[in-house]
Amino acid sequence: MLTKFSLMMVSLWLSLVSIQAHAMPDIQSWQSDNGAKVMYVHVNGLPMVDVRVVFDAGSARDDGLSGLAALTNGLLAEGAGGQTAQVLAEQFESVGAQLENDSLRDMAIVGVRSLTDKAYLDTALSALSTVLSQPDFNQSEFERELARMKVAVTARKQSPSDIADEAFYKAIYGDHPYAVPSGGTEESVERLNLDAIKAFYKKYYVARNALIVMVGAIDRPQAEMIANNLSKGLAAGEKAVSLPEVKPLTESKVIRIQYPSKQAHIFMGQPGMKRGDKDYFSLYMANHPFGGSGFASRLVKTIREDRGLAYSVYSYFSPMREAGPFMMGMQTRADQTDQAVALLQAELEKYLAEGPAEDELDDSISNVVGSFPLNLDGNGKLMGYLAMIGFYNLPDDYLQDFVKNIESVSPAGAKNAMARRIKVDKLVTVIVGDIEAATAAVDQVAGEDKKVETPQE
Repeated sequence: MLTKFSLMMVSLWLSLVSIQAHAMPDIQSWQSDNGAKVMYVHVNGLPMVDVRVVFDAGSARDDGLSGLAALTNGLLAEGAGGQTAQVLAEQFESVGAQLENDSLRDMAIVGVRSLTDKAYLDTALSALSTVLSQPDFNQSEFERELARMKVAVTARKQSPSDIADEAFYKAIYGDHPYAVPSGGTEESVERLNLDAIKAFYKKYYVARNALIVMVGAIDRPQAEMIANNLSKGLAAGEKAVSLPEVKPLTESKVIRIQYPSKQAHIFMGQPGMKRGDKDYFSLYMANHPFGGSGFASRLVKTIREDRGLAYSVYSYFSPMREAGPFMMGMQTRADQTDQAVALLQAELEKYLAEGPAEDELDDSISNVVGSFPLNLDGNGKLMGYLAMIGFYNLPDDYLQDFVKNIESVSPAGAKNAMARRIKVDKLVTVIVGDIEAATAAVDQVAGEDKKVETPQE
């Protein structure tokens, strides 16, 4: 009989085997009969499979009608094939399947997790196909979901963090599609209608604009059959046109928004990089010791530990189809706003001039490389990577070469990439809080006149 310790060691061994198996996945890709791109990884172990269909149909495709992509995606499972949302939900629940759907700036997602037993899987995939290809878009469901969106829009106006986020995106993206919030605005939700929803679906929820990703205990013939069955219900259509490039900022800007809160919410940054950028790994590793490694980062040490100005402070790159943002963020007491902003910018200037120390970068590389297998230790995590690789047309060997690319970053390379891409004289700073409690010092730091805005009622 196995002892408790022996069982624990066997469990640990199996976990390590699972991690190793996921560390070098065999990614296979092809095109479905109806023109959808397909990516698949076979994973032994649990009799489960994750299937996700990703469309180039995020809010960047709203075309001036903010919330259109999100509402279209949200309505898919609210009635399809003549079946109500309740009936569809019961179909998934009857076989233990989990439906997922979401809409981001770049992409829209619809997918399912299911057991691989034929009786269960067939039911789950049939329901998924109905949701994808036969949405009813009923007026009553539209009005209900639109009402929810309006409530969410109102709620965001009561959140200083959301106010700051929207102002930041608007300031760094201007007239680019990334500028507007995915969840709609007060003005746009009044113009949304079913005709716009149906036209958006017809244009973007098509096979040639789709990526089908599968990870789990199914073989290649099963994967091909699933991809063909899911895509055949969709119109062939055309792939979405390219998004416009993000224009670089030409000047710095400070935006202060009055909000009656004891804490000031601060965002500072500019457009950063896009997926597949040649500097991706250098910028990723340059940011890690600066503000991307939690309590071990320079920003936390200086602003939290040494000065006590904030509990949390961070920085990150968020690459997207086009240049996503480079953002630094923190919250501080309203009367400490100027001091915190000045220190945040000073730390960035210092880091750009010096770059990471060798030991800092070594520690960051060890941290990223050491945690990498844990990022692939489940079907869901691997599914996320696979969807990213396929959607952004990254090389199929992206995961195999990830560690090598991380380890190849040098202190000089990290410093050079940050210095070339981040311009301290073209930073956008957004402050949401009690303006009267702060001074005008932040404007002297940025060299810009103060701009005060008040959220619309």
